[in-house]
Amino acid sequence: MAECIAVDIAGERMHLLADRALFWPARGRLLIADLHLGKGDVFRAAGIALPSGGTAHDLARLDRLIDATAARELWILGDLLHGATHHARWREGWDRWRSAHAGLRIAALRGNHDRHRDDAALDIDALGESVAEDGLLLRHEPLPDPAHHVIAGHLHPALRLPGIHRALPGFWLRPGLTVLPAFSAFTGGQIVERDRDDRFAVCAGGHVELVSFGVD
Repeated sequence: MAECIAVDIAGERMHLLADRALFWPARGRLLIADLHLGKGDVFRAAGIALPSGGTAHDLARLDRLIDATAARELWILGDLLHGATHHARWREGWDRWRSAHAGLRIAALRGNHDRHRDDAALDIDALGESVAEDGLLLRHEPLPDPAHHVIAGHLHPALRLPGIHRALPGFWLRPGLTVLPAFSAFTGGQIVERDRDDRFAVCAGGHVELVSFGVD
């Protein structure tokens, strides 16, 4: 197992990082999906008791990834938010973090939870629904495209391995489609269906490991 695995995606060298992020060295770009800022606030507002600190934990993980990769850009493939931006407890932490990374370009595609997003207030670039470049199509929904290899999020893919009592998050690598794990630590996962042409890079304990299905 390793902290990083290099793979080729549509002819582009990419790094799968154990902390649920994809790094594109040629672009100096860190890609994550499903950050879900404010999800804890939404649940607590609904009367569900949850510990605070989830946003601070996720932003600290981003700090380490940006330092480790020397990324010049951070792209979020949808679901940057999980609720309203105003009067939310996570906003102060986000604003401090954004100020500390003033030279970092941050851009976000729109996800299904981003209906409250205020891009100007969050100091990020709005990318709309999708961006196509270098044979890749980046978007939130993991829908195949006949002309591009799609990199997406949304599903929170996870895999059950023999002898492990819980499903593990990771990268679902399919022909023509790569689905990133949810970056937020406070998310569930959707168990993927096995197919012989698929691979899955499991993220656990600070390591990432490729698994080939090879089913008959």
